[in-house]
Amino acid sequence: MKPGTDMFFQEIFNTKAARDGAVVRRKVKDVEYWVGREVFLREVGRRGFRVFENGGQFVIFCNQEPLKRVI
Repeated sequence: MKPGTDMFFQEIFNTKAARDGAVVRRKVKDVEYWVGREVFLREVGRRGFRVFENGGQFVIFCNQEPLKRVI
């Protein structure tokens, strides 16, 4: 694991949005630089969250509620 990985995840998952079960987003290039895609996806999955990639962003749904595409 890269140095700073723990701090990176603390910064994401200790935000008010993450603690409240809301949505958090991070740039794909930042995630790949700081922790790597595989480590990131494994940690998100370990927490039971889902993540989508769109427009150079990872969108993390910090809850286990069902997702529904509206349009």
